[in-house]
Amino acid sequence: MIVGFLHRLSEKLPSVVHRLSVMMKPQVVFVLGGPGAGKGTQCVKIVENFSYTHLSAGDLLREERSRTGSEFGQLIDTYIKEGKIVPVEITINLLKKAMEKTMKADEKKFRFLIDGFPRNQDNLQGWNTVMDGKADVKFVLFFDCSNEVCIDRCLERGKSSGRTDDNRESLEKRIQTYLQSTRPIIEQYEKHGKVHKVDASRSVDEVFADVKNILEKEG
Repeated sequence: MIVGFLHRLSEKLPSVVHRLSVMMKPQVVFVLGGPGAGKGTQCVKIVENFSYTHLSAGDLLREERSRTGSEFGQLIDTYIKEGKIVPVEITINLLKKAMEKTMKADEKKFRFLIDGFPRNQDNLQGWNTVMDGKADVKFVLFFDCSNEVCIDRCLERGKSSGRTDDNRESLEKRIQTYLQSTRPIIEQYEKHGKVHKVDASRSVDEVFADVKNILEKEG
């Protein structure tokens, strides 16, 4: 009788584990900082060393912009060229789909670095409305860097990136947008003790040493 019970239990266990993993909500770290602060570079290093999946809001928007048949392509193109923030519904929809696709492909991948989002109050409200109860934001990883260092890095990157927004005129608009719209979001999370600030003006390895310490403490 006991043997039969254990056998039935062992048969059910995989499905129980599967149901638990399906119920597992995405664990999210928002990665914020000005253009050229090194968010993407650091995210690559985090993925190499920790069990996180990197989702760049900007990359997802650029992919959607160039995707054949995209209903949002032209709209996204105009916003990016003007250095403006793309409507929140589009960005959240792309992020949500990317997280769902990742977790469906591998149920162990439920930790996400969301890079370059939320960029303003509208983004944050949209996230809270759409993702309430569907994802847990652990903290904000804030890469702090002076405007001039950010601009120099982006201009250097623009020589090889092919990005239409890596030019001085677009960069100055993007930095103003960041200061006016994104910094208040970081300050909001700071009030709740949910921001880890890193001095991003240093070398990649020096910055990552701090990032590594933060992630090891956060678990």
